[in-house]
Amino acid sequence: MINASESLPNWAFLVEKRVQPRLRQYAFFRVRETPLIRAHFGDHPQPFGKLVYGVAGDLVTRDGHTVLVNGSPVAVLKPVSKRGEVLAAGPVGRVPPGCYFLATPHKDGFDSRYADIGWVCAPQIVGTGVPVL
Repeated sequence: MINASESLPNWAFLVEKRVQPRLRQYAFFRVRETPLIRAHFGDHPQPFGKLVYGVAGDLVTRDGHTVLVNGSPVAVLKPVSKRGEVLAAGPVGRVPPGCYFLATPHKDGFDSRYADIGWVCAPQIVGTGVPVL
């Protein structure tokens, strides 16, 4: 799989399909269709790739704009996108069974920290990946 975004440090990944991810693995998933996702990625976006920072039962909280998983900071929320669109904060609380909190350390990462991505659940998962380039 080719990564076209700046949010991950690698641009090529070998993806093992139909494998549910574990903590700190790269997970590739299908995004939900929302107006914001359509505006940035078109009507049929390619799967996204992010790191698993939270699994079922982990606690996601916010302290101001900082998003934490089990008390450790993992991401920072931006109020607006690069284009000036309002970005709604993603879910907080315990990660539900069969779901994940996926993110990247990149300041402009578009991931579970935002409502348009939110929890990523098993039916959305394409597979896990390892960077190759």
